[in-house]
Amino acid sequence: MRRAVLIALAVVVTIVAVVFSFQRKLVYFPSPGPLPGADEVMPGGRDVRLVTADGLVLGGWHFELPDAPATVVVFPGNGGNRSGRLSLARGLTARGLSVLLFDYRGYGGNPGSPSEEGLTYDARAALDLIDGPVVYFGESLGAAVAAELATFRAPKGMVLRSPFTSLAAAGSHHYPWLPVKLLLQDKYPVLERVSAVDAPTVVVLGTADSVVPPAQSREVATAARARLVEVGGADHNDEVLVSGPQVVDAVVSVSR
Repeated sequence: MRRAVLIALAVVVTIVAVVFSFQRKLVYFPSPGPLPGADEVMPGGRDVRLVTADGLVLGGWHFELPDAPATVVVFPGNGGNRSGRLSLARGLTARGLSVLLFDYRGYGGNPGSPSEEGLTYDARAALDLIDGPVVYFGESLGAAVAAELATFRAPKGMVLRSPFTSLAAAGSHHYPWLPVKLLLQDKYPVLERVSAVDAPTVVVLGTADSVVPPAQSREVATAARARLVEVGGADHNDEVLVSGPQVVDAVVSVSR
């Protein structure tokens, strides 16, 4: 019996050690580059370079309209690269808004490896590119990045799509058998941060979200004193939550 207990304990310790060592590979899923030029994907697009406080140079696309009331800075989720957000950029520019799409470190052919601290640097470098009013749009993990940036500089408005309350809460939902809160190096305390932000905010969620529990997004909306938009039957990566009319309308509503 004692031997069996020791073996079981050794297995658990090994699993925990492996998860701790490789945890960021379970959080961040970058798609590599290279990517085409901005003018190849949308007429009038301009390639930009973001220089971070720790010395990295990141790629981005700026779609600037001369009479836009604001520029929407898009903070992506944990997967893909900026090409997957083109449909959102097209939808927003069609409504008269300028848009900045960029990739975090390690994404889209950019140097570096993603982490909470690193993405904070990346977000602030994106903000440095924009003159004039800005709106933050954050999807999933990007909602956490946007929420942190909003505590540094409040935007004209903010839209958080499928936000979790914290990375630990999201992780515990998927790995209830692991001590996620103790293991995580990156925290992303969204609930705590949005409560300190004073900006018009909309939270958009899909009622069938299988990645971020809708209940967590509702908690974020309450803490942020935000208007809540629920898209019936939508899962986390459905196109209607990427660039559907409810999403575009939400961004426009905090941009005017």
